[in-house]
Amino acid sequence: MGLFLLSGLLIISSFVHAQTLPVISESEVSRIEKTLAADDMQGRKVFTAGIEKAAAFITKEFNQAGLIPLPGSKDYNQTFVMMDPESTDVHMTANGVSIDKKNLVAFSAESSLIITQDDHYQKIIVKKAADFSEIALKYQESEENVLILVDTSLAKKFSRLAGHHMPQFSGKGNRIYVLTSVDPSRYRIEIKPQIKKQYLTNLIGMIPGKSKPDEYVIFSAHYDHLGIGKPDEAGDSIYNGANDDASGTTAVIALAGYFSKIHNNERTLIFAAFTAEEIGEFGSAYFSGKFDPAKVVAMLNIEMIGTESKWGKNSAYISGYDRSDLGAILQNNLGNTQFRFYPDPYPDQQLFLRSDNASLAKRGVPAHSISTSKMDVEKYYHKQGDEIRTLDLNNMTEIIRAIGLSATSIISGKDTPTRVQME
Repeated sequence: MGLFLLSGLLIISSFVHAQTLPVISESEVSRIEKTLAADDMQGRKVFTAGIEKAAAFITKEFNQAGLIPLPGSKDYNQTFVMMDPESTDVHMTANGVSIDKKNLVAFSAESSLIITQDDHYQKIIVKKAADFSEIALKYQESEENVLILVDTSLAKKFSRLAGHHMPQFSGKGNRIYVLTSVDPSRYRIEIKPQIKKQYLTNLIGMIPGKSKPDEYVIFSAHYDHLGIGKPDEAGDSIYNGANDDASGTTAVIALAGYFSKIHNNERTLIFAAFTAEEIGEFGSAYFSGKFDPAKVVAMLNIEMIGTESKWGKNSAYISGYDRSDLGAILQNNLGNTQFRFYPDPYPDQQLFLRSDNASLAKRGVPAHSISTSKMDVEKYYHKQGDEIRTLDLNNMTEIIRAIGLSATSIISGKDTPTRVQME
């Protein structure tokens, strides 16, 4: 009888204690999501009034959550300049022979440039398609000056590169691609690009850690989308991006409010809403360059959690699951709950390197993306129909709660995930 009474008191005590803790409510999740995915946000495309309106809303939410700016910043804005070559006049000779200008692609922020074999450029030779994709990704954010010689067997891939504007941050290194079957011992390259300066803004707030303020745990998502396009069959021209990625941004805002109220984090928590993911992950690339990767303990990037995963409710997957033990730690913290984190079921999609976790992951940080998107059958992915009516807000709320609960031992300093291993 005494044991029964004690058990009953423990249950009542636990219930009362739970009621005093802040919770992430479905009504709050719905409010944030509906605002970000509304028509008046105009699809949140970069360089439009729509994304500026979204940024103002996120700023207001961060302020209400009690977040503070990063050290050295007066507000949440992390604004950066990108240099986009609108057109480029190029000339090249290799071993005394002229190279057709269509076989040369230059990414440079300089107004004019002359390069010869005597300059200190790293030379890279690409002979395989797999190497081409890897190198293009690697040097997209590089500060090195590189000359990349691409074998003529890869002409089709090279032509796609030539047709793509690849902005870079002011001061980044020059990347010169040449389609050629030879490795010239002598060459001269003259480049005169027409440069367009563009300004973009991430929104970053933080909760300083109590005992480990120089160790960071990052929660992130991108708030940009595709804007307004041609009307679909229903006459809808707005790409609302309710799932991609208003859902992730909603999660970041909700988690910021939650952890701010609890205020028991030993490590510093950083909440990031990135711009320019849809045009090349430039916001997160700039952000990652501002951190010493050794100080970033973990990054939980949240990307499209508004629909059920392939396993149904109370589940999500983690990109690059086997590259660190972050996923195992998150699952362990969920204890006996019904929620499950699974490895990414779409390895052929290379999702680990296609979202905003990639820049820090390439620097060894256990940075992974959490998602539920069924990438093989997601009906409204990058379509005008990606609207709030297609989301399961109840399940989305449970996912956000699970993310918050799963990160507790990392936030407290008890667990430190292993560093990412890149293949």
